[in-house]
Amino acid sequence: MTAKSNHHWAAAALDVLRVGEGFRLADVDPHSTPGYSGSKADAQDDLAAGVDELDPLQERLFAQSRVEPASASVLLVLQAMDSAGKGGIIRHVVGSVDPQGVMLAAFKKPTKEELAHDFLWRIQQRVPTPGMIGVFDRSHYEDVLIGRVRSLAPADEIERRYDAINEFEKRVTDAGTRVVKVMLHISPDEQRERLMERLDRPDKHWKYNPGDVDERALWPQYMDAYQIAFERTSTDHAPWHVVPADRKWYARLAVQALLRETLERIDPQWPTATFDVEAEKARLAAS
Repeated sequence: MTAKSNHHWAAAALDVLRVGEGFRLADVDPHSTPGYSGSKADAQDDLAAGVDELDPLQERLFAQSRVEPASASVLLVLQAMDSAGKGGIIRHVVGSVDPQGVMLAAFKKPTKEELAHDFLWRIQQRVPTPGMIGVFDRSHYEDVLIGRVRSLAPADEIERRYDAINEFEKRVTDAGTRVVKVMLHISPDEQRERLMERLDRPDKHWKYNPGDVDERALWPQYMDAYQIAFERTSTDHAPWHVVPADRKWYARLAVQALLRETLERIDPQWPTATFDVEAEKARLAAS
């Protein structure tokens, strides 16, 4: 914990926010800032310091893959109720690194073609390649969250999907991808305020979906669905992390810490030159 951006963290965010045995989502206060002792102003400074640390880590990850085809990659999975801040995470955290090293996939309602295949078919095509940071804005978990709450598939099919997800994520991690699964945990009161802001501001009307109000009526069912998903799919190879999201500044800082710590644990290295550097200097000087 020596990085400048770690100054106000009591421990690694990967440990503090991890869903472990006995975890209960109902015990997590969406307005809390677990593991972080700083203020909003401190968080702004730490977020900026984190950018300075995250950017070179991402560049080393990308550079290493140019020479080592089987090198590591990272997959950040973002799940949340609407207006919890996924877009802000993508802009302020993921958007702080070189875009050529990022693969972003936003999964919407399945198309007719996608529905003709198994639910993981479209997901498998968007897994990040070596050296890349992949981001799933919503993901395969929609198929056991909305699918469960809205009864979009038979109960036995929903049950099958949990095991299929675990098997899929094990294949992905065995192939060298670190999977960082994040649920941004917002309270219904905070969501109401954010949705109301979208209605109050003409420049945000495009972000408002009347269906979000309908989903609010099912809030307890969604929280139960998340709890079941955590119990069934928070594994050693792909654990879940729950980030309280009522305070946007904390959520962004926490996800940045999760991503940065993951890259630090990978510890990508600059690739060694595959040519004689001194000979190339001499050739270039003589040209």
